Amino acid sequence: MHMSGDNKPIGWWVKEVDRLLEASFERLLTDDGLTRRQWQALNAAARKQPMTAALAPFLSGDPAELAAITGPLTERGWLAGDALTAEGERALEALTTKVIAERRTITNGITDADYLATIDVLRRMAANLA
Repeated sequence: MHMSGDNKPIGWWVKEVDRLLEASFERLLTDDGLTRRQWQALNAAARKQPMTAALAPFLSGDPAELAAITGPLTERGWLAGDALTAEGERALEALTTKVIAERRTITNGITDADYLATIDVLRRMAANLA
């Protein structure tokens, strides 16, 4: 494959997009005093998934880690155990609206076909590498 001018290889773009997505999402959540893991915990509660299962990839097995994620949500009145409270449901709905708006901004000017083709190419590349 020929690359000319300032074109960077796909690995560079994948890392750059990942970095920018993480920063964007982190900023969005920080505005509401949340971490990414707390966002995941709220979504797990909404899906009635056990927190330990939903957050397993990010936990070492120390119960204090899970408590550090869910404790502040319980203190805010958004969680009761593994369940969303009515206040938690309202908060998640408002956050989800912000996330959807951010995703629209991120994909501005990108057709659904382009987006799906990009996902398909990355999926196939991952399969080839595996």
